[in-house]
Amino acid sequence: MTDGGAILLPTTVIGSYSVPEWLGQLKNDCYRHRISRRYLDEIHEMAIKAAVNDQERAGIDIVSDGELRRDNDIDYLLARIPGVQIARPDKADYFDYYDASISHPLPAPGRVNLGLAEDFRFVRQLTDRPVKLSITGPYSLAHRIRDASGGAYADHAGLVRALALVLAAEAAELARAGARMLQIDEPFLAGYPEDVGLAVAAVNTVTEGADVSWTLHVCYGNRYARPLWEGHYDFLFPAVKEANVGQLALEFARTGDEDLSLLEQHHWDRGLGLGVIDVKTEQVESPDLVAARIRRALRFVPPNRLAINPDCGLRHLLPDTARAKLAAMVAGAAIVRAELEAAGSAADGATQDAATQATGPGTTARSAVPSKG
Repeated sequence: MTDGGAILLPTTVIGSYSVPEWLGQLKNDCYRHRISRRYLDEIHEMAIKAAVNDQERAGIDIVSDGELRRDNDIDYLLARIPGVQIARPDKADYFDYYDASISHPLPAPGRVNLGLAEDFRFVRQLTDRPVKLSITGPYSLAHRIRDASGGAYADHAGLVRALALVLAAEAAELARAGARMLQIDEPFLAGYPEDVGLAVAAVNTVTEGADVSWTLHVCYGNRYARPLWEGHYDFLFPAVKEANVGQLALEFARTGDEDLSLLEQHHWDRGLGLGVIDVKTEQVESPDLVAARIRRALRFVPPNRLAINPDCGLRHLLPDTARAKLAAMVAGAAIVRAELEAAGSAADGATQDAATQATGPGTTARSAVPSKG
């Protein structure tokens, strides 16, 4: 690997971080016009600073902004895309989805600004660590948009492709802002496995927008800390091999490691973001359990292509639980990293001993091919 520099088994997050109760309440207050949007923006900045600090204190190698400005995985982007209509901009609860619709085809994106570049610039100034920023993918976004006219697009695929062009333009803005690690989240794909080819094609449209390190995250949903779907990742293969991404980030802590064999079966030769923390339970994993999950993955993925992350976002966990889970994840990765480094040192020592025996003490091993000079 690695996007995290020379770090073996770099640790990272999927994107969202724990939303403390006070922040959720203030978001709701804003929708009920009890506080201003400007005041909420200041609160968001404070919450993001705390989230980055939590990640750094836990020892996370590649951090995020915690997506704390985002009410959920969809609305932050939909409300900013020209041509998407929001019938009622107020909500009963901040986490609810907007009722979004279109009545005409989306306009050509040009250099549309959805605000993610500004979000990146803000978090970039808070930390010296690598920053990853997530973008909800076009396939998932399309599932929350109703075609009010019934004819804006000939089919669902047309809307997905149009959204992909918008996100590609935003990815270009992020790259110009200095982003080097971007992630596409497709949480709805597991519910519609028959559309994996469409989703992968749309992902490739997005990734064409920026020459950065791309990760594709696919999970089984995380709505109110519950999965929306069950199943296996076999639906991803072989179609996902056509995705122009350097890494897949998948959940394994909750579902188990049975699907790891798919990577070997389908000769996945790129990176894997290994989910080792179950975000749908308050029970905190032990570092030893995290280490065991990493060791099992190493049967299928070499360590230089493995990153360590939670199954999904941490949004629904209590702050203390999120901090404890991240600390356990970092400690578990450190256990395996130390084992790998010790094994590497032992192998280097054995190689050196063999070379000494072959050449004699105080001499240097020579090439078996004589030089010409």
